[in-house]
Amino acid sequence: MRILLVEDDIYLAEALAEALAIQRYAVDTVSDGEFAWVQVNTLDYDLILLDMMLPQLDGIHLCQRLRSYGYQMPILMITARDTSTDKVIGLDAGADDYMVKPLDIPELLARIRALLRRGQTVSPPILEWGQLRLDPATYEVCYGDQTLRLTPKEYSLLELLIRNGRQIMSRSAIIEHVWSLENPPKEDTIKVHIKSLRSKLRAVGAPDDLIETVHGLGYRLKSLGE
Repeated sequence: MRILLVEDDIYLAEALAEALAIQRYAVDTVSDGEFAWVQVNTLDYDLILLDMMLPQLDGIHLCQRLRSYGYQMPILMITARDTSTDKVIGLDAGADDYMVKPLDIPELLARIRALLRRGQTVSPPILEWGQLRLDPATYEVCYGDQTLRLTPKEYSLLELLIRNGRQIMSRSAIIEHVWSLENPPKEDTIKVHIKSLRSKLRAVGAPDDLIETVHGLGYRLKSLGE
């Protein structure tokens, strides 16, 4: 899941980005509404965490613009202004939820999970590829009856592959979906994670080529018919 965090308080933005990254979200952070508008038109986001008071283009007007252009991703608005009028303005602008600073991080994460679940009703709760099973709700991964212990990045990479199946994922596409744009890894880092994933899968009985390398193009999962 990729989240766009729009917050001009540098210290708060860093704290929120760290908390979200621990929960295995890919987070991009911008500090004003105009930059946020550019980001939304560049990448697909599953949710926007949006401060109400921003330079250039404030959260209310950005929210209105997004909805007027047909963007349907959940928007959780945050603000230091705790009045009923402000909440009504935010919700009427198109926000799905509203929280007042100082933020309670566990509550914020719970609200984010709730908003993301609303948009996942058409997705299967358990992702499967042959004997490989991945549960996005609990982050549990099994092959057959054995559990895999994965790092957050390994989990995100494997989830991306299983969601796309036989579609080839280039290294640049993997970086775009799994890493923050503010701290992208070198492409060789992808090889390291793929190697580690293969090793852990092999240890629980998966075939060596469950994750295929398509030379010069990227990676995909082995066909179930092979």
